[in-house]
Amino acid sequence: MAGTGVFAELVDGDGVFKYFSSGEWKKSSSGKSVPIINPTTRQPHFKVQACTQEEVNKLIEEAKTAQKSWAKTPLWKRAELLHKAAALLKEHKVPIAECLVKEIAKPAKDAATEAVRSGDLVSYCAEEGVRVLGEGKFMVSDSFPGNERTKYCLTAKIPLGVILAIPPFNYPVNLAVSKIAPALIAGNSIVLKPPTQGAVAALHMVHCFHLAGFPKGLISCVTGRGSEIGDFLTMHPMVNCIRKQSNDLVELYLHCPDVLICGLNIFCCCFTGGDTGIAISKKAGMIPLQMELGGKDACIILDDADLDLAAANIVKGGFSYRREKSLYESFHFDFSGQRCTAVKVVLVMESVANALVEKVKVKVAKLTVGLPEDDSDITPVVTESSANFIEGLVVDAKQKGATFCQEYRREGNLIWPLLLDNVRPDMRIAWEEPFGPVLPVIRITSVEEGIHHCNASNFGLQGCVFTRDISKAILISDAMETGTVQINSAPARGPDHFPFQGLKDSGIGSQGITNSINMMTKIKTTVINLPTPSYTMG
Repeated sequence: MAGTGVFAELVDGDGVFKYFSSGEWKKSSSGKSVPIINPTTRQPHFKVQACTQEEVNKLIEEAKTAQKSWAKTPLWKRAELLHKAAALLKEHKVPIAECLVKEIAKPAKDAATEAVRSGDLVSYCAEEGVRVLGEGKFMVSDSFPGNERTKYCLTAKIPLGVILAIPPFNYPVNLAVSKIAPALIAGNSIVLKPPTQGAVAALHMVHCFHLAGFPKGLISCVTGRGSEIGDFLTMHPMVNCIRKQSNDLVELYLHCPDVLICGLNIFCCCFTGGDTGIAISKKAGMIPLQMELGGKDACIILDDADLDLAAANIVKGGFSYRREKSLYESFHFDFSGQRCTAVKVVLVMESVANALVEKVKVKVAKLTVGLPEDDSDITPVVTESSANFIEGLVVDAKQKGATFCQEYRREGNLIWPLLLDNVRPDMRIAWEEPFGPVLPVIRITSVEEGIHHCNASNFGLQGCVFTRDISKAILISDAMETGTVQINSAPARGPDHFPFQGLKDSGIGSQGITNSINMMTKIKTTVINLPTPSYTMG
C-alpha cells in the first residue's frame, strides 16, 4: 500500500504526504495541503504538502551547494548510485503502481510496467552517461587556415547546475526519471515539481533514489500550487535549465496546481502547449529550454495500405489496444487516449475509408471500459474539466454533422471510446487535441490533401503513414512537418534512447537519453598555448 512499509516516513500524522528536502521528508510550515482527486471516484484520495516560497528557495539553495560537490564525484560512482536506484524502483513497483491507479486511473498492468520501464531507463542512462561524458576532444590550431601549431585545445562536458524537472500527469514516474537520471549522471542537482495528479507516485519514486544513497540536497521534490510557487520557480536565479513535456502545463500555468519550471528538466504535456510554452520561455529568460508541448498526431492511410494493420494501430494508438508482444507494449499505448503521441486524427483515402472504418469499429467494440483496478482498456480521464473539454469537442462535431460510429456515453470522468467519421476541417475536433478516447476520421482524395492537413496544424510532434510502398512512405515522411514519422505503426515515444522531439508548437529541443545527457551539459574548453618555435626541429 502507498505510504506503508519503507514508504511510511513519507506520510505525516494527518495522512498528508511530505515533501523531500535536504535528504529528509518534511512537513510544510504553511500548514496547508493540496488534495489529489481520484479520477474514478471523483473524491479526494491523497493529500500533499502546499510548500511555501521560502521552502522552495531553501531547497534550491541546498541543491546549488550539493551540486558543486556532486560535480566532482567520479562518473563511475554516479553510475553506481543510479543502478541502485533503478533496482529499488523495480523492487517497489507495486506501491508505485497502486498510486498511479488511484491518482490518474492508469490500468493496473500499465502502472506496474511504468515503474519497471523507469528502472530500466535509469540503468541505461547510467551506462550511456559513462560513455558519453567519459569522452573528451582534442584539437590543434593549425587545422584552421593561417595558424601554426601553437595551440592545443581540450574540450569536456560539464554540468549546468540546478535542474528543475516537471513531468506530466500521464507518466509522472517515467517522464520524471527520464529527466532526473540524465541530470544526475551529468553532475547536476535536481529539483522535481511533480504534477498534482501523480504527485504521490512521484514521491515514492524519489524515495527510491533517497534509499539508493545519493548525497543530501542533491535531489529535492517540492509539491504545492502553481499559483504560490510556479512563477517563483520559473524565474529563480539559481535555476540553470528548463526541461518540460506537454500535458500539465495547462494545470500549472492556467489553473496553477500542477506545473513548475525552474531547472534543467521540465516535463509536461498540455493541449495548449504552444501558448504555455511561449509563456514559460518568456519567464525563463536565457535559461536553456527543452520542452515537448503536445500534438495533433496525424495518421495518413494510403489506398495500398494493409488495412488490418492500420486498423489495429489506429485503435492501439488512439484508444488502447494491448498485444502481448514485448514487456513495454502496453506502456507505449494510451490509457484512454491520454498521451501526446496518441493518434489524434485519421486521414484516410476515400477509396478505402469505408473498409477501414468498419475494421476500426470492430476493434473498438472489443475494448473494455471500466475501472483501472480491473485493468480495463478505457479508464476515466484524469479530471472532470478534461472530460468536459472532450465533451465540448463531441458536441461541436455532432452539431456540424460528423458521423458517430458509436453512441456517445459518459459517466463522470469515464468516456466510452468514440470514432467520429466524416469529420470536416470546420469542426474543432479536426484541430484541437482531445486528450481522451475520441478519434476523428477525415476522408481525403489525395496524399497531398493529407499532408496539407497535417502541416496546417500548429502542432508537429509525431505522425504516421500506412502504405506498402516504402518509396511513397519516405517521400511523405519528408513532407510531414513533424519531429517523428512512424511508417506502418502508430506514433509512440521510445524506445527511450531514440531521439524524441517536436516541431512548431510541439516543442523545443530533442529528448532521448543521449540527447538529454548532452542537453544537461555545456562545453568547457581549455587551450594550451605553446611558445612560438624560434627554430625548426630537424
